[in-house]
Amino acid sequence: MESQGSDADFSRPGLELRLLGPLKLLRAGAAETLPPSRKVRALLAYLALASRPVPRERLCSLLWQVPDDPRGELRWCLSKLRALLDDPAHRRVLACDDGIALDLAGCDVDVLRLLAAAEAGFGRLGDTELQSLTAAAEQEFLEGTELAQSIEFEHWVASRRSEFRSFEIALVAETARRTARGTPAGWAAARRWIELSPFDIGAHARFLAELYDRRLIDDCTRHLERTARSFAADGIDFAPIAAAWRELRTTPASAAAAEAAGHETTEPSAQHRISVAIMPLQEVSPDGIGPSDLGNALTHDVISRLARLRGLFVIARGSVFAIAPEQLGYREIGERLGVRYVVTGLLERHESATTAVIEVVEAASAHIVWTDRFEASSLDRLAVLDEIGNGIVSAIASEIETAERNRAILRPPESLDAWEAYHRGLWHMYRFTAAENEQAAAFFRRSAQLDPTFSRAQAGLSFTHWQRAFQRWGERNDEVRRAIETAEQSLLIDEQNPAAHWSMGRAMWLVGDQAEAIGALERSVALSPNFALGHYALAFVHCQAGDPETAIAASDHSRLLSPHDPLLFGILGTRAMALVRLGAFAEAAHWGVKAAARPNAHVHILAIAAHCLALAGRIEEARTHVARIHALNPGYRLDDFLTTFRFEADTQMRYRKAAAAIGLAP
Repeated sequence: MESQGSDADFSRPGLELRLLGPLKLLRAGAAETLPPSRKVRALLAYLALASRPVPRERLCSLLWQVPDDPRGELRWCLSKLRALLDDPAHRRVLACDDGIALDLAGCDVDVLRLLAAAEAGFGRLGDTELQSLTAAAEQEFLEGTELAQSIEFEHWVASRRSEFRSFEIALVAETARRTARGTPAGWAAARRWIELSPFDIGAHARFLAELYDRRLIDDCTRHLERTARSFAADGIDFAPIAAAWRELRTTPASAAAAEAAGHETTEPSAQHRISVAIMPLQEVSPDGIGPSDLGNALTHDVISRLARLRGLFVIARGSVFAIAPEQLGYREIGERLGVRYVVTGLLERHESATTAVIEVVEAASAHIVWTDRFEASSLDRLAVLDEIGNGIVSAIASEIETAERNRAILRPPESLDAWEAYHRGLWHMYRFTAAENEQAAAFFRRSAQLDPTFSRAQAGLSFTHWQRAFQRWGERNDEVRRAIETAEQSLLIDEQNPAAHWSMGRAMWLVGDQAEAIGALERSVALSPNFALGHYALAFVHCQAGDPETAIAASDHSRLLSPHDPLLFGILGTRAMALVRLGAFAEAAHWGVKAAARPNAHVHILAIAAHCLALAGRIEEARTHVARIHALNPGYRLDDFLTTFRFEADTQMRYRKAAAAIGLAP
């Protein structure tokens, strides 16, 4: 079996196999004479890349179309390989039952090193290793080893060549990222990158930067015009390149100035929005798997709705549909479109329902971040778009946000960019303690400093001030003022961002302006109907002094959109408080207990559960929750609960009665 070994013990192996370029076998640095048979060479290459023993039947069908004795010919080829590879102390050609494998332990195979580096990430390579692999990847896989009569083998070679070509592009791109702008090496790297990948947004951004640094503005203009025509002819969205050019013109035209500013210069695309490509959904039918009208419509709907959330940079429909027929791998899609995440899916229609299985994949590693199944109990096209589309959009946004928070928490704080600092802030914010809230505010401030145009950083900062006011972790009037100021700043930066209106709506609730609060929150969900936090905040405001039925509907819709939301305790708690106002105490107790069971539920959520249980007559259970409350805050009493929320007089009387029964009354 194969063993890829490591770069550390590669310096001078006894046996080396070169599959990039013309096939070569070297022993102690000297080239071995290979048999003239192309099928022996083809067999050697195929077995070297096989991860497990290959059945003889598979090898016969791969290399021989209609021979008289395929197994006899296979035995002859294997005998040639044994003569080449085996020595008395080490048999490398192994027969495993009916399969054949190569034991390549201690042997350096160039493509295995390339595959291992790709899996680990080219960013982890040292400069010398990067240079060596880049030079190797420039050569064509198995050059001169074509077998025109062996169609299956030719297909295998073609797919491998595409794979290694994508690696070459990634290596050249990594080289460009490490090479200083404005230098001869930087110019060469940018030119090579764009030659290899003429539709790569990052390649065009770097090429434009090299021209711009040299003050070749006319050349920049001509390049933009040519690229716009080329992209239009292929149905690819040119907008990201235009945006990169606009941003480039606002930055200093030198690498040194950019480095002094402390930000990345090789990819001037919106640094505060991680990019995602929603590939056209395929449909399973009796005729196989392929595109369909329903799949295309659902893809278009998901792209449009996800873009309205404004938390992600969503690649336009034209771009993803343009490259879909090429059936590229995740890495190649990521490199071609300049995205971190790729979304794919399969639709299937049954007698009375339609299902969709969706995957979110990290493009660089092909790691599945999340997968789930959605079902609409209807075959009606509009119902499918509504029911399944809602679930897909909210889940994609939520799971990518979670992945980004987890990614940010693993990075050293001083290395974070604006987007990463924002998600590090979210990670701390969702712990709902005073100390974690301070940490969150610090990261949101850092995010805003790194990118003053990042609206969500200001919205996040507003939420931390809101928490300090709501939880009494600071001087309330000061925190209310700061919550409003940062919400206003978020709106000034991006009035179309639903999170900005969400932060303003919550801030308006703090000052008791119910109408303004509801107006801002309704604006947030009008901008993006899939913005789960907007629906939850509407439920929060209505459950206390607005319309309790509206509160329940908004809570349920928020939970439908984001069933694993970090604020799920609040979503459930608002439903419980709305039911109290409707007099449905038993049902309120049910939802209050579910809210209190969430791992990050704070003391006020426990108080909701305790009061609801008391109103439902479940006194002993209510007292258990009171004990939990006092373990967190020994001095907590009814007044703390009532002054935190904005209940009407009749609702306050209900809570006073409940508190008296369980020992929370003053």
